[in-house]
Formats: sequence, structure tokens, C-alpha cells
Amino acid sequence: MAMAPFTPFFTETLFRNLRKASNGLEESIHYCSFPSASGQRDERIEQSVTRMMIIIDLARNIRERNNKPLKTPLREMIVVHPDAGFLEDITVKLKEYVLEELNVKAILPCNDTLKYTSLRAEPDYSILGVRLGKAMGSVAKEVKAIKQADILAFESSGEATFSGHCLKFNEIKVLREFQRPANITKEEMDAAGDGDVLVILDLRADESLYEAGIAREVINRVQKLRKKAGLEPTDFVEVFYESLDEDKIALENIVKSQDQSIRKTLGSPLLHHTMISKDAVIFCREEVHGVSGFSFAITITKPTLMFLLEDIVKLFSGNNKFAEALCTYLLSRDHSKLRSEFQAGKGKITIECLENQPVVDVELGKHLYLCTGDYHLSRTV
Repeated sequence: MAMAPFTPFFTETLFRNLRKASNGLEESIHYCSFPSASGQRDERIEQSVTRMMIIIDLARNIRERNNKPLKTPLREMIVVHPDAGFLEDITVKLKEYVLEELNVKAILPCNDTLKYTSLRAEPDYSILGVRLGKAMGSVAKEVKAIKQADILAFESSGEATFSGHCLKFNEIKVLREFQRPANITKEEMDAAGDGDVLVILDLRADESLYEAGIAREVINRVQKLRKKAGLEPTDFVEVFYESLDEDKIALENIVKSQDQSIRKTLGSPLLHHTMISKDAVIFCREEVHGVSGFSFAITITKPTLMFLLEDIVKLFSGNNKFAEALCTYLLSRDHSKLRSEFQAGKGKITIECLENQPVVDVELGKHLYLCTGDYHLSRTV
């Protein structure tokens, strides 16, 4: 029903098919009313999500103010709040969402409100002005002069007396102002708050974070090229890179240091272009320039079987023609089906369909590898 206003004909077709199997439905989906809500709202979950949204907004404001785009990973974020439940929501329950949304590596909770802030109090003139009248001036002077320890006591008790007038919690505004640690500049650490919670971001450059940012840019270009080539997310391919800069070592070192995260995201290693097999079928190639100061080319190929010819020849007692025929047959096979057969056979398959050739057992890692990445990985372990 939610789709009906946007795709009326499609949803109507679906609804009419449902009517054939159900009784008592309206003649058209456009005659139906939205169902009424059932069950109870979980206000605790709503509160947690609201708190998360506040933290994310404050952190994004800090990034924008310091020209730190979201694609740039940051070392850590500190959340300052006196309530342990608030800190648990952000740093435990919803931690993964916050880390991903803000691209920070760590979140640190802090319930010591004076560690990174100074407190000051301001009277709420809109409320007290009417109630106190002429006494407002003397009360305001006392409220502004209140010390930090007294402010904390006021927050705990919820009331305090000034010039003989008892003021409640909602009549005084407690303002928290960020206080940087010694020897830390605004360019290295900045904060934002809403009067209740304070968010602090560590903006200092970090070599590992810099490399992670470059790797993320390269991965992004690979994903775009996959989409441009019409590949599905489930299509198994091999990806190669080539540095186009004069200093080719810089990008190569970054790819090596970020190998694990690249593998996790792409589902396969990012290989050096010199590893492309002469038999590889290339889907596409694209050059990219000026990405965080780097220029490189990305090549995507079909996975290429890598044969250990000497060991395959041994299967046939030194008969090279039999070995070549086996390789030709395996190359003609659909790669995904061949992969499935090896998985089902726990790394081994039996070849008995080649005419006038003996039956042989072919093993992964001993006679061949299913892709270039597996082959080179075995050589580096």
C-alpha cells in the first residue's frame, strides 16, 4: 500500500493477483485504507535513536566547520555526558551505526563533564523576568557568578536559592563550553554541543588513517567501474591496479598495508597489473587521475585458471599432450560451476571425460589455482 501512490499500476497488478488467492479484499488497492498501528511503542528505543541522531549531527557540524569530508577517516570521537545510560546508547548499543555513519575509528565515553568543559550558568530571562520583576537584576548577577561545583550541585538537586528566591532547574540554563587539553590547537581537536551533550573530534592527521582513506577511494573507483561494466555484486572477478604516477611505490605500499580491508570490501585482493595473465579476458579498464593526489588505472578481468604444468604432466607420466588437453578442457569450463565442483569435492575433482586419456584426480593447490589471486597468495605465504 505504501508503494501504491508511486507505482499505481504495478501495485494494482500485484493486488489483483493476491485477490485470486484471498477472499474479502477490496476491488482495488486504491480503495484500501492504511492499516492502523498495533502494539506498543518502545519509547526507550526511540530515545536511543534520537540521542544517536543528535551525536551524528553535532559531529557532522564539526567536520564541516573544519573542512573534513566524511570520506576522510578520523582517529576518535569523545562523547561527554554525565548520564551513564546516554553514554551506553552511543558507545555500546548503537556504536557500530555511529562509527559507520561518521567514519571514525573509535568512540570514547566520558562522564566527567569538567574534563573537557567549563560550566557557567545563565538565568532564563523569558521565565524569570515575569516572576521576579525588579529582583531580576540581583538574581541574574548571583546566577552568573555561581561556581562550577555549585552548578553541579544545582544539577543534582534541581533547585537553588538566589537573593531569597528559589529557582528551579528549568529556570536556569547550564552552558557547557569546550576546553581543549593543553598544547592542543583548534585544528587538532574541535567540539560541538547542544547544551546537554558535548561531542569532541580528534582531527589530527594519522598515517594509517590517511592510507585507509586512499584505499577507500580506490575501492570506490573499483565499485563504480564494476557497475559501469554491468557486473552483478555476486559476479566473481579479479581486479588489478597500475600506478600512473612517477612515484609508483607510494600507491603500492598503501595497497599492501590496506590489503585486509580491501579484500574484505571487494571480496578479492587488489592485484598488481604485472600479475595479469596473458590468457585473461578483460572486462574493462579505466584510468583515474587526481584522486587524493594519486593517478592509477583499474582493470577488471574474468578469473583466470593458473596451472602448475609440471605437476599436471606428472599426472600423465610425462605426456605433455595429455596435460595440454586437460588444461584446454578446464579452460573451456564455466568458472563458477568448476568452482562449485571443487568446493563439493573438498578441493579435488575427477576428470574422466577426456577421450583416450586416463582418469585423473585434479587438486587445488597441487595442480592448479582457480584465480590469479589464489596463486600469488600461495607464493607469498
